[in-house]
Amino acid sequence: MEKTLQRPLPASPKARAKRLAALVESALIDEVTLSPKPGLVDVRGNGAHHDLDWTLMVHSAQTLRPAFEAMALAGAQIETQAGAQLALRERIGRLGREGEAAMLDATGGINTHRGAIWALGLLVTAASQAPHALGAAAVASRAAHLANIPDRFAPVSTGHKGERACNDYGVGGAKGQASAGFPHVTKVALPALRQARAAGIREDHARVDALLAVMAALDDTCVLARGGADALRVVQTGAATVRAEGGLATAQGRRAFRTLEQHMLALHVSPGGAADLLAAALFLDRLPASAQAASDIESAHQETEHGAS
Repeated sequence: MEKTLQRPLPASPKARAKRLAALVESALIDEVTLSPKPGLVDVRGNGAHHDLDWTLMVHSAQTLRPAFEAMALAGAQIETQAGAQLALRERIGRLGREGEAAMLDATGGINTHRGAIWALGLLVTAASQAPHALGAAAVASRAAHLANIPDRFAPVSTGHKGERACNDYGVGGAKGQASAGFPHVTKVALPALRQARAAGIREDHARVDALLAVMAALDDTCVLARGGADALRVVQTGAATVRAEGGLATAQGRRAFRTLEQHMLALHVSPGGAADLLAAALFLDRLPASAQAASDIESAHQETEHGAS
């Protein structure tokens, strides 16, 4: 992880929100750039998608940065008392819907990051709420608290594919992940990422291993919506097999990866839910190890478009 990403968060709410939004944007761009990923957009190509590519996904991430900054600012400014939490939940809900509208306008109506807006919107708000408690479990717990507060202004039904998959297959989906404190991020993706690093595996392979760990365990509504329960079994079993064979660090693992990718492309399925959770893990992973406040002047001089000098 770049040292510049580990700078302490600024004390000023506005500077803190700007920094956190930059970290979200960099996590989203790193996720889509990570290659190879089975069925997903990466620098090699479009995966199982016909309407997405790397350039569009990066443009979407950049378009969403102001929405994440606004959500982080709300988290920093609105009090943490119980009465204020409803106001915060409804504020970030509105900001998320506005962010989704901006995304769709920027992409010509294509859903690039709807799930990421939900997950990372909650997490960036939670991180900004308590900049001295930035451990992954603590941030995820605060995000879960927000997720479990009903938003009176949210649509009762969206009609989105993920919502329909939840209803059809009885799975929790993105809302279930958030309400439970993002267990596939804190208990699956991050441990896999850190264990791979500790084993000396290079960073891109470690990130792919974290993705595969989530794919092997997650009832991914993106897969269910496209291919049903049979496709989900192929994805989960295949991802587990790649990891059991040593992942991309071994010849056997790379062969198993190619087999999994061929099956997923034949089924036209893409693990978009797992990709969103990987981006969430990358965001939490790069939060500062130290919560000591940095000066606003330092932040203003050092911040760049993607959160690194």
